[in-house]
Amino acid sequence: MSLAKFKGIFPPVPTIVDKHGDLDKKGMANLLDHLINNEADGVLILGSGGEFCHMPPKLRFEVAEFAVKHIKQRIPVMIGISSPSTKETIEYGQHAAQIGADAVLVVNPYYALLNSEAIYHHYKTVAENINIPILLYNFPALTGQDIGIDVITRLAKDVPNIIGLKDTIDNISHTREVINQVHAFRPDFIIFSGFDEYMLDTLILGGHGGIPATFNFAPKITKGIYKAFKQKDYETAFTLQRQLAKLMPIYAIETPFFAVIKQAIKLTGIDISTEVLAPVKKLPNNKQDLLVELLKSAQIPIINK
Repeated sequence: MSLAKFKGIFPPVPTIVDKHGDLDKKGMANLLDHLINNEADGVLILGSGGEFCHMPPKLRFEVAEFAVKHIKQRIPVMIGISSPSTKETIEYGQHAAQIGADAVLVVNPYYALLNSEAIYHHYKTVAENINIPILLYNFPALTGQDIGIDVITRLAKDVPNIIGLKDTIDNISHTREVINQVHAFRPDFIIFSGFDEYMLDTLILGGHGGIPATFNFAPKITKGIYKAFKQKDYETAFTLQRQLAKLMPIYAIETPFFAVIKQAIKLTGIDISTEVLAPVKKLPNNKQDLLVELLKSAQIPIINK
């Protein structure tokens, strides 16, 4: 299996919903087309920014089906299938394979803290029961625990259809150590940075790309960094990295950041609803003003005010 299609920029796509919490197909289609037109190498559907954690199963199945059908193999589609339950994760994974997704992304089970043997068992069991490439998703700030470099290394050794990792950890030395250990025996194991600003570091260390939410509203920055790096145009990469650095406080405007990203997409000219799923609420006016100022400081053009 060629892993070349899993390199580059795979933005985590927000799920566009109406005020009743139902999928807004028109808005979702607008956003997906915008991402493809701006040279996304692939997309992640139902990642953290896709609000999977606040969805009933029926909506998760519907969003996955709509995205795969609308994209029509124009670019690869990765689907988040995470759940604290191994059985439920497998059901989402089997569905993703059945509808024609290219890969799935699995965060370690959350809520109950697990020993490393239980985390290993979860991933191995999921991989044995779905016939589709799997990427591990490490996000300790939200799950409460790190998957662990030893577990990642074991899985990379033991399970051929686990093909990579999205490392969302505020510590580049963690990603570096995964690359050092795993690439020693499996050099094609895909490494994506989860945090936008660590993508360039990840590429320098031998990783393969990023899953940056900022691509949704500032695609020229993160795609520009990736392209410049591949073309060895380091001056451009550094200039864009500094622009990206000015944008990074966007994630601190509101917790969680779901409404911020949607508002930023709308401000930069894409016609979408900015509704979010309960318990999260839409971005209040004072925080919308903060967002506008931040976008301006990072020289992101604002079209819809």
